[in-house]
Amino acid sequence: MAANANKKLVVLPGDYAGPEVMDQALRVVHWMEKRRAVAFDLDERSIGGASYDEFGTPLTDETLAAAKASDAVLLGAIGGPKYDGLPRESRPEAGLLKLRKEMDLFANLRPVVTFDALLDASSLKPEIVQGLDIMFVRELTSGIYFGEPRGIETLPDGTRRAVDTQVYTEGEIRRVAEVAFDLARKRSNKVHSVEKENVMATGRLWREVVTDLHKEKYQDVELDHMYADNCGMQLVRNPKQFDVIVTDNLFGDLLSDCASMLPGSLGMLPSASLGAPDETGRRLAMYEPIHGSAPDIAGKGVVNPLAAILSFAMLLRYSFDMEDEAALIEQAVQDVLGGGIRTADIMSQGMAKVSTGVMGDALLKQLDKLSG
Repeated sequence: MAANANKKLVVLPGDYAGPEVMDQALRVVHWMEKRRAVAFDLDERSIGGASYDEFGTPLTDETLAAAKASDAVLLGAIGGPKYDGLPRESRPEAGLLKLRKEMDLFANLRPVVTFDALLDASSLKPEIVQGLDIMFVRELTSGIYFGEPRGIETLPDGTRRAVDTQVYTEGEIRRVAEVAFDLARKRSNKVHSVEKENVMATGRLWREVVTDLHKEKYQDVELDHMYADNCGMQLVRNPKQFDVIVTDNLFGDLLSDCASMLPGSLGMLPSASLGAPDETGRRLAMYEPIHGSAPDIAGKGVVNPLAAILSFAMLLRYSFDMEDEAALIEQAVQDVLGGGIRTADIMSQGMAKVSTGVMGDALLKQLDKLSG
């Protein structure tokens, strides 16, 4: 245990179903502590609506400081109808955006992987999605969600005008593209860079920077450029043509959510948001399921915890270089699904529908089995 000093994790359960999925993920964290030579110092804090209820802000300075000082952050989900009437700066999403921005988590990794046991849950034919393994790399701290000027103004004639600004610098594009190329080298060595170069100035700069970087450092990686609208079509036409897709904040949000339905459920997909490595190689990072807080089913014990658990697997892989442990969790998920149990979101005929907690029980049992 001494060889692997305690790893500092900030745990942010969030709102509605967030704490439910986090409870199950933490069961896996504690399993790892008992069965593997790793120890975690857990610092649980509130964010989003829970933080607003307690402190009057969706993200406190103390929570931000703790996140920056941590080895990794594990997040549940934030938001919900209770907070819809709040001013923009007080809404749960504002806390999450600030956390990403202040930690400079510029590279959002969203794997889209199909599970053989869930092929029937996909909206596409099994032969289209079987064996699918796409990694989205979405730029996360710039683009239209952060550009200035932004806002709504009233014009002299009394009508209103809204402005959002899409802004990218060469450095912001280059660093996220480097992440994509480096990941591709460990996968199938292929990158699709996605933008709207034909109509957007930021798209033209994006293509130029990615092309130059490819010539400079990554000629061994296959590079294709694709317009964002065509990419959306290709994701439902022939998704297995893709390995790594790198794109901006807005297109990454839309396309990865579209692709998330290829495996059949948002409840199955994790994500990682990574910062740049410092001189010691340490990088700030946050891990979270891509699903929302599911207020319609929160508190009923039916939410799918697997995306949160798979997010912890990504945490082990990308923050602590614990590839074997990450793969163990992923294999346990595959096996549990292969055994025929399902939460409501992935339920199909002939399967056994189980609660959030029973899914967690089954996963821990399978981890025990796989570890001998």
